[in-house]
Order: sequence, then C-alpha cells, then structure tokens
Amino acid sequence: MKYALDTNTIIMLLQGNPAVCAKFDAAVERGVEIVIPPLVHYEMRRGFLCKSAPKKENSYRMLTEQCPVGGMTGEDLELGAAIYAKLYKAGLTVEDADLLIAAFCLAGGYTVVTNNTRHFEVIAGLLIEDWSEIPQTK
Repeated sequence: MKYALDTNTIIMLLQGNPAVCAKFDAAVERGVEIVIPPLVHYEMRRGFLCKSAPKKENSYRMLTEQCPVGGMTGEDLELGAAIYAKLYKAGLTVEDADLLIAAFCLAGGYTVVTNNTRHFEVIAGLLIEDWSEIPQTK
C-alpha cells in the first residue's frame, strides 16, 4: 500500500490529532511509502504564505523531508481531464484540485488519505482512507 496525504490530513497531523498521528506513525513504522501530492503542497504553501504560522510551517517542512512532494506528469493531467469529462457527462462535479489529487493518486497507485471522503468517493477506482476515524471499541 502507498499513501498520498490530502491537505486536511496534513493539517490534522500538524495539529497533533491522536488518530491521524497514530495511523501515520504506524504506516511509517511499516515502511509504507507516503507522499504529498503537488496540489496539496500548493495548498499548504499558499496557506503559510498568507498566514503567519512559523511553528506549523517548520513542522510541515520537516514532514516534506520524510514524505516527499510528488510530481505530476502530462499523463496525470490527461487522466484528470478524462475523469472530469466522465463525471460531467454523469451530472457530477468534483473541484479541480480534488480531481487532480485523485488523478495523481490513480496514476501512481496511491490511496488518498482524507477526511473529506465525499469529495473523492465518486471517482471510480480511487482508494480512500480516513485516518481521522477512531475505531469503535466493543
């Protein structure tokens, strides 16, 4: 399994969300590949450039040393366009950023880790996990 972190997951990780941190740490311990999609990196960087949050920005920088920022190819963009067209014809829409994150994940074989599952669930074949969910105890 390979993971790609969505923006909201990174924010929860930087905030120290116990469920997200535990699942992230477990994946790192297992040696699982974890990347940051380029659109997510853009969203994080624009946020830091607009607001002063030096501690979180430093934490994010350290995260990118452990989890590299991936790159998009022309094929990823073509895949994104094809997904958009298919959804459009079905009367469905997905925001461009989420659609391109999904295309990056599909092309690279990544599971997108997000708590905004509804943003991605209409995209066929995309694997999705929500690390913010706390398992129910019996």
